Amino acid sequence: MTVDRRFVLKGMVLGAAGVVLSRSVSVLGGVAPSPVHGDVRPALALVGNGTAGSAFVQGARAAVGTRLHVQQVSPDLGFMLDLERQLRAGRPMRIIGLLDDASAVLVLDLARSAGGRIHWLGQHTGEAGMTRHHLLNTDLAEGCTRQLSRQLHACGVGFTLNEERQGSTAPVRQLAGPARNGAGSAQWAASVGYLLAALGTRPTMTPRVPAQSALLSGSFVSLSIEA
Repeated sequence: MTVDRRFVLKGMVLGAAGVVLSRSVSVLGGVAPSPVHGDVRPALALVGNGTAGSAFVQGARAAVGTRLHVQQVSPDLGFMLDLERQLRAGRPMRIIGLLDDASAVLVLDLARSAGGRIHWLGQHTGEAGMTRHHLLNTDLAEGCTRQLSRQLHACGVGFTLNEERQGSTAPVRQLAGPARNGAGSAQWAASVGYLLAALGTRPTMTPRVPAQSALLSGSFVSLSIEA
């Protein structure tokens, strides 16, 4: 990931790409995270069209089953007003998602305005036989990066994985793996879905998705918001 792309990713937390980088860190954990126990599960998964969204939902449902409600994100006003209503309803819930950049900016802006806590924000890119992942997260996601790295190793597609932790003075965690084959090209999306659905617990497995003939390419944003 280039430095410019990292700036854009952090700017998403504030809902605008032009926001100063140093402010984004405080907003990611702008409200002190409330205790999240093992029985807390996400109520809603937001996804776009296509293979990435399907794999993400498959992984999330492996963690929480039928308790997960899935909505396909739409840019129309009706959808956004309904999402804002859910965020402001005052009922504890977690929203997770895997979206394109533009949709993610809209969702994150609504979450910021409604006072939601963002526990995880990830940028994922697949191209030229490689996947690149850059994560901004809180202590709630402890262990998730290592597990995602193991899943990326297992699926055989080359990857780089960088993690920045809110409130930590530790350097950026950097992991990588070589490409071994083209199988399991959507596995990373299922792995992220499972990890986000199980956030706050100790996940022990990740579902396998059918191998595909072509790499899942494009740019995606993963997120976890506690309302």
